[in-house]
Amino acid sequence: QVQLVESGGGSVQAGGSLRLSCAASGYTHSSGCIGWIRQAPGKEREGVASIYIGGGSTYYADSVKGRFTISQNNAKNAVFLEMNSLKPEDTAMYYCAAEEYCGGSPEGWLTLATHGATGYWGQGTQVTVSS
Repeated sequence: QVQLVESGGGSVQAGGSLRLSCAASGYTHSSGCIGWIRQAPGKEREGVASIYIGGGSTYYADSVKGRFTISQNNAKNAVFLEMNSLKPEDTAMYYCAAEEYCGGSPEGWLTLATHGATGYWGQGTQVTVSS
């Protein structure tokens, strides 16, 4: 059984950095994708970044491109989101999500996952950025 556990959230000032981690226990799908989806109060979910586990290709939303970096560990059972130059608008609950097979398309999968069409979700970790 796959379990996703996020960690690393917290409160920072604008311009600061945080590193989120997603530990994916029981996940052994090299043809899958793992990514980060965020939701702020009163706003729709937004796909932030995703990675294709097998090939390592990545996708970023325009809102975070150049500031966030997604990566995975060598064992391919953990994914990280390095967040730099944080802005108040990055404040949200950040969820790790995963799927067993994503057709090698982290962008396509993240779009579907943002609308709920993915197999696994974590409980979320809060990120708060103050101005």
